[in-house]
Amino acid sequence: MRSNSLQQRRRFKPKLSLEDRLLAQAARLREEANALPPGIARDSILVRAEEVEAAASMSQWLNVPAAKRSS
Repeated sequence: MRSNSLQQRRRFKPKLSLEDRLLAQAARLREEANALPPGIARDSILVRAEEVEAAASMSQWLNVPAAKRSS
C-alpha cells in the first residue's frame, strides 16, 4: 500500500560535464599506467583509458544536434 506522503528524490547537479569527468578519469588512468612497469596490468589500464576516451567522444557526439552531426 502506498504512503500518503511523497518521497523526494535527492538530486544533485554535477559540477563538471560527463565528458569532462570521463576525460579526467582517462587522464588519471594514463598516469596510473605510466607509473607501472610494462606488462598485463599496465596494458589493461591503458585499454580502459582508451575506452573511457571513446565514451567521452560518443557522449560529446550525441549532444550535438542531429542537423549538425557529420555521418
